[in-house]
Amino acid sequence: MIGSALTKELHRKGHRVVILTRKKKAGEPDFKEWNVENGTIDEDAIREADYIVHLAGANVADGRWTQKRKKEIVDSRVKSGELLVKTLSSISNKVKAIISASAIGWYGPDSQVPNAKPFVETDKAYNDFLGQTCVQWERAIEPVRQLNKRLVILRTGIVLSNEGGAYAEFKKPLQLGMATILGSGKQIVSWIHIDDLVAQYVAAIENEDYSGAYNAVAPQPVSNKEIVLTMAKQRGKFYIPVRVPAVALKIALGEMSIEVLKSATVSAEKIQTQGYQFLYPQIGDAVKQLAEAIKE
Repeated sequence: MIGSALTKELHRKGHRVVILTRKKKAGEPDFKEWNVENGTIDEDAIREADYIVHLAGANVADGRWTQKRKKEIVDSRVKSGELLVKTLSSISNKVKAIISASAIGWYGPDSQVPNAKPFVETDKAYNDFLGQTCVQWERAIEPVRQLNKRLVILRTGIVLSNEGGAYAEFKKPLQLGMATILGSGKQIVSWIHIDDLVAQYVAAIENEDYSGAYNAVAPQPVSNKEIVLTMAKQRGKFYIPVRVPAVALKIALGEMSIEVLKSATVSAEKIQTQGYQFLYPQIGDAVKQLAEAIKE
C-alpha cells in the first residue's frame, strides 16, 4: 500500500524507481529480484541506486500471532535489513541515504509515560512483542551509518488510505450502517494520512537535514471512537454505534488484540521542527479527503 503510493509520487516528481521483488516479471526492467530467505539480491539494483527506501516486512495484522507468524514478522524485517547492509558493504555503490520504515509499536501504552506526555523519539522501546520487533528492525539497518550513509527511520502510525490497512477495515461495518467502536473506544490512535506519509518519505529522500528516527504520525491523535464516528458522519447516512467488547476482541484476535486496544499518544513535534507541514493535521480533513477521493 505504502510502496505503491510512494512509487506513484516519485514517478510524478521525475524519479526513476527500481523495485525489489521476489518474482520479477518478464519485460519489466525496473523490477529487480531479491530473495531475503536465501540472502540473494540483484546487485545492479544497488549499484544503480542513489537512495534506498526499505519497506519490507510481513503484515503485522494479517492473521493471529502464532509463534510461527511472529517469527515471520520479525525475520522479514530483520533479514531484509541485514541483506541490504551486507550488500552495501560488499559492492561499490553511490547510495546516499537509506529511508527505512519502522512503527510506533516501538512505544508502549500511554500508562507507561509519566504526566501523560506524548511519546517522543528518544523514549525507550517497550518490552513487548511489537516493541522488541521494532528494536530488531531498526538495529538491523543501523550499520549503514558506519558505511557513511545517511539513515532516516520513519516510525509509522496507523495509516489512513482507501487502498487497505486499518481504514479499509473501519469502513466495512459502515457500509452496513454500523459504526463499530473497539473496546471502550477511548484508546488514542496515532494516525497519519497516506499522502502525508508519502510526502514524508519524499522529504527524507530529498532533504539532507533529515537523519535518525522520526514519528510519522499526524499532530492531532484522536480516540478510536472519534475516528469511527467521524467516518460515519462523513458518509451522511444513518448509522448505529456498535461496541465490540474487549473480551470479544481478545478471543478473536488473541495477543494482537493488545495493539488494537492500546492507547498510544505519539508526538509529531520532531518532524514538524524539521520543517514538515502536514497536509491533513486533523482527522476531519483526512476523512473528508478520503471520502471525496472515492467519489472522483
